[in-house]
Amino acid sequence: MNLSRSDLGDLKVFMELARHGGFRKAALEMDVSASALSHALRGLETRLGVRLINRNARSVSLTQAGEELLVQLETGFGAIGAGVEALNRYRASPAGRLRINALSDAARLLLGPVIARYSAEHPDVDLEIVVQDAMVDIVGEGFDAGIRFGDRVPEDMITMPLGDPLLWVMVASPAYLEATGEPERPEDLARHRCIGMRTGTGAMYHWELGAGKTARTLNLSWSAVVDESALAIDIARNHGGIAYCLRERVTGLIETGQLREVLPQWSSPGEAFHIYYPSRRQQPEALRRFITMVRDEARTEGAQRPTSLSNE
Repeated sequence: MNLSRSDLGDLKVFMELARHGGFRKAALEMDVSASALSHALRGLETRLGVRLINRNARSVSLTQAGEELLVQLETGFGAIGAGVEALNRYRASPAGRLRINALSDAARLLLGPVIARYSAEHPDVDLEIVVQDAMVDIVGEGFDAGIRFGDRVPEDMITMPLGDPLLWVMVASPAYLEATGEPERPEDLARHRCIGMRTGTGAMYHWELGAGKTARTLNLSWSAVVDESALAIDIARNHGGIAYCLRERVTGLIETGQLREVLPQWSSPGEAFHIYYPSRRQQPEALRRFITMVRDEARTEGAQRPTSLSNE
């Protein structure tokens, strides 16, 4: 068949439905209504004379014909995308769409200045940042890259560190510590209200204290469990207990006296932020420039970072 502009658009709709597994998520991604996608898919199936997707109330699944078509389309649209990307070599500034999935700590500490500068220097790039602590399949969800702690990066990705290792500390408000007494050793934490955190995989994060030969991992009875560091810090700031977080997230609160480090000699160095992306023959120019800016920002932050402690 001779493909029209409408055919190509509807084939893209089919690919998005297959990737997201449902009309609602695909509609949100494409910024159209679910009914518009349903209409486009019906028109495509009518013209092809083949059912591509099985529909139910909550999700969609591909028919065998749909699965075979998807394989061919991914190859074809991938080649089109590579051809368009190659044109960026002839442009003063890249163009296109760039989607990044970032850990909330990384977004708060690194990306604000980067996004402002990047958008100003590359106005033809549609930049989208999704802040999400839960682990996601960046390829399956349509992201160009992700930012996580180094030990959380999937093994099949190209990855590079953003700056130096990070420092993890315990903090509480002065009022809380005055009321309960300040811990003098890690074992004293058992009698305190400690705020637990879940990792991006949903597992509980056990506090890692110290470094070297005396390093230890604590599994405490949590007074509350949260899934983002910003909330844990806010609970601690409001006298709710002891939070475990990155030193950079609380530097200002410590300097103004709203929080105080607990057992500072047991602070622990941890993995740096890493940016990662799928293996490709040619890295998109928009992504390459974004990575350069983020690494520059990380180096600037690293120059202001306190030296990690070592308990050897």
